[in-house]
Amino acid sequence: YATSSYYSWLILNFGSYCYFSEKEMLLLLNFISVFAALKSTKQQRLRQALLRRNCAVGNQSLDNLNDSDLKNFIVDDKHGIIYCYIPKVACTNWKRTLIALNYSEPYPDPMSFKHNWVHQFERFQHLNDFPKRFDVYLFVLQAKLKHYTKFLFVRDPFVRLISAYRDKMLNYDQYFYEGYVRLILLLYEKQTNITYNHEVAKKQGLQPSFYEFIQYILDPQTEKKEPFEPHWRQMYRLCHPCFIEYDFIGHQESLQEDAQELLKILKLENAIKFPSSYENMTSVDSVMDWFQSVPLEYRRKLYRLYEKDFKLFGYRRPTELLDD
Repeated sequence: YATSSYYSWLILNFGSYCYFSEKEMLLLLNFISVFAALKSTKQQRLRQALLRRNCAVGNQSLDNLNDSDLKNFIVDDKHGIIYCYIPKVACTNWKRTLIALNYSEPYPDPMSFKHNWVHQFERFQHLNDFPKRFDVYLFVLQAKLKHYTKFLFVRDPFVRLISAYRDKMLNYDQYFYEGYVRLILLLYEKQTNITYNHEVAKKQGLQPSFYEFIQYILDPQTEKKEPFEPHWRQMYRLCHPCFIEYDFIGHQESLQEDAQELLKILKLENAIKFPSSYENMTSVDSVMDWFQSVPLEYRRKLYRLYEKDFKLFGYRRPTELLDD
């Protein structure tokens, strides 16, 4: 079948050689738009069907969710939106966009809001902020979940882990140094007398290896103390896709196209522009490079730990990392 990108290329490259009347050009452009919409709608149906199929096992009910399970759900009553954010999956730019939408039109440029500022929890209303009297709370919760447009964006689970390592283990602040980096160095490098100050640590070149980070995640003791830090917690545990029926499931790998489609669904495509992403998308070869230092046994354990994310969101099993 011809694709919309092919027709776009045809127009751009053969416009000087082929004669299109204005009417024909409009019809062709309309076809491209409709084709892209149908293709995109089909993709959303496939993503949602995959979720339903993989969630079919077990008793899934909102009653199983507690207050802390709803921390990652941002509510925008003005536009009827619920966004479940997943760290390391474009959440900074989606938060910027949602903040901009809370201003009057014309909306400000989302990029005008600073990175650290948009991550302050109190900037948003969350799904667990509503009255806690159980009958009222459940009524409000169910009404919003039924009538609002609910969306999330996901990412290849191993690529997300690499991104979390680079951001929080190599480019750490005091919080991540004190809570995680220093602990990993003590546990797996057996270092002693390590500074408590992250700036001193950076000057000394202190940083855990990727393998040590994976060891920490796989260590049974890690989650005995507290749940995984959200930057490496499984995506399904943050957004509960088997309890909540999402209207839109975006992928980091097709971020700009998916973001544009979502804004169209929300009838906001002409009112605001989702920021361009400049993050270097990690290739299969690059993932292989990162995991070279991780023994096969640990890779397989790691896959089992994140297997539900792979299956629920349609990411292939990375055989090149897991098979002999």
